[in-house]
Amino acid sequence: MKNKKVEYTLIIGVILLSIFGIIMIYSSSYIWAEYKYNDPYKYLKNQLLFFVIGLILMNIVSKIDYKKYFKYSNKILILCIILLILVLIPGIGSVRNGSRSWFGIGSFGIQPSEFAKLGLIIFTSKYLSNNPNSMKDIKRGVAPILIITLSIFGLIMLQPDFGTGTILVMTIIGLLFIAGLDIKIFIKFGIVGVLGIVGLILVAPYRLKRILSFLNPWSDPLGSGFQIIQSLYSIGPGGLFGLGFGNSIQKHFYLPEPQTDFIFSIISEEFGFLGIVIISSLFILVFYEALKISMKCNDLFGKYLSFGITFGLIFQTVLNLCVVVGLIPVTGVTLPFISYGGSSLIITMISIGIILNISRFQK
Repeated sequence: MKNKKVEYTLIIGVILLSIFGIIMIYSSSYIWAEYKYNDPYKYLKNQLLFFVIGLILMNIVSKIDYKKYFKYSNKILILCIILLILVLIPGIGSVRNGSRSWFGIGSFGIQPSEFAKLGLIIFTSKYLSNNPNSMKDIKRGVAPILIITLSIFGLIMLQPDFGTGTILVMTIIGLLFIAGLDIKIFIKFGIVGVLGIVGLILVAPYRLKRILSFLNPWSDPLGSGFQIIQSLYSIGPGGLFGLGFGNSIQKHFYLPEPQTDFIFSIISEEFGFLGIVIISSLFILVFYEALKISMKCNDLFGKYLSFGITFGLIFQTVLNLCVVVGLIPVTGVTLPFISYGGSSLIITMISIGIILNISRFQK
């Protein structure tokens, strides 16, 4: 039975976060944009376009019955895998910041790994709703979905994009956990996962440098520890009310590309503790409303789908904030709704549209 109530609180929270993100993208990027493109409004105009497209798609998707994704989940996942393979081919995929993870369209770029995250959540939600009592069986229940997840993770790591791959894997683990994954199996796979991460670090020296720089960034202040140190220098002077909008010092060619992964550092510098509280409150509001929709959904597929999307966004947000304040190594993960990036914002808005449609079928 459809619920005619519109989740205005969730919509307003998402729009406020996105608008604030646009404002901060301008503040943090106009110096870089002037230097690189001779246009201080370059990133602002792009993000405004992404936001408008995202809003339109969110509205359209919110009116599409989410149960159609159940029907086409296999095809969606196959398409995502094909895109992940195509992006690895020189001449088709383009390299940015050392990763071949983009399809270049003029000055814009599409990141297929963002689509893969959503596609895998849809597929896993269908799998779990079709096999509600299989999470205690490794071979018939857990193994199939883990094999698919690790295969997609492997394709993303070939780009390489460790941050996105980590979010994808942790989101699926979260889904398996709430589906009733036996805690003993959970611990076993956790041990295997830790060993796998150690292996990935050993085969790629730059990851080891990031670990070492995280433990002591001042051991290489002009190299691997540079971003963390500059981020901390940005957060430190913010105080209670910040230096004021547009008055950040670190965005003056100290903090690299401050409009992306480390935009929260600029927010902290310009708006201080008060700004952090406001943004954190908006994030908590959005996540609370989304989780509430998941809890009230009658349909098992819709429940898993809305939870998977929400948990993925929560984990990505926490991961980004932990990097910014120096709690974990740099992962290259953006802050949802706030950081500059078309693929990230558009897919996130589409995901919110799916949750809004699921809310129409809640109790």
